[in-house]
Amino acid sequence: MTEQIAGRRVVTNMALSLDGRYAAPDNPVDMGWVMPYAVTDVARDHLTSLWEPATTALLGRVNAEGFLGFWPTVIGMEGADPRDEGFAKWLVDTDKVVLSSTLDKAPWERTTVVDKPAAEVVADLRATEGGDILVLSSASVVKALLAADEVDRLALTVFPVFLGGGPRLFDDGLPAQRWTLVSQTAGEHGTLALVYDRVR
Repeated sequence: MTEQIAGRRVVTNMALSLDGRYAAPDNPVDMGWVMPYAVTDVARDHLTSLWEPATTALLGRVNAEGFLGFWPTVIGMEGADPRDEGFAKWLVDTDKVVLSSTLDKAPWERTTVVDKPAAEVVADLRATEGGDILVLSSASVVKALLAADEVDRLALTVFPVFLGGGPRLFDDGLPAQRWTLVSQTAGEHGTLALVYDRVR
């Protein structure tokens, strides 16, 4: 059994295809394959359950640009789902840490840009007071934290499509780890929300 550095959990959230990919082979930033499933009740409720106990969002630069370019526009949008608007407000108002070696200053409010390995950043955050540290769909950050065994809760939404190629989330060579399933929800279009906790 290993001890946590502090009481803060590191929670990672990723969308995966049934064949284990997080992006299509031809255009890694095109998330069109996710959209029919991301607007289901199960996906929205899943995300809500993750951000509500979190007080810090941890993102890579590419995801930060995508998330922070889109989500604030949802606030006050006509017909917006209240769960989407809730997440958007949380994302704007919460503390954000963006891992980047190219940004020299944060273009967003309540954001710190850090050029350090993800595991070091998490160690620093764990040493502070707060709720969960939520890593939002930033594959490079999630992969680095899995490799360093710094993920406490692994949240996945699995969508019933084969992308037939593209990057995988779980690379060979990860340290051996055991996980326990804490929740599973199946929903519209075969969307599956899974949450696993690291057994330590």
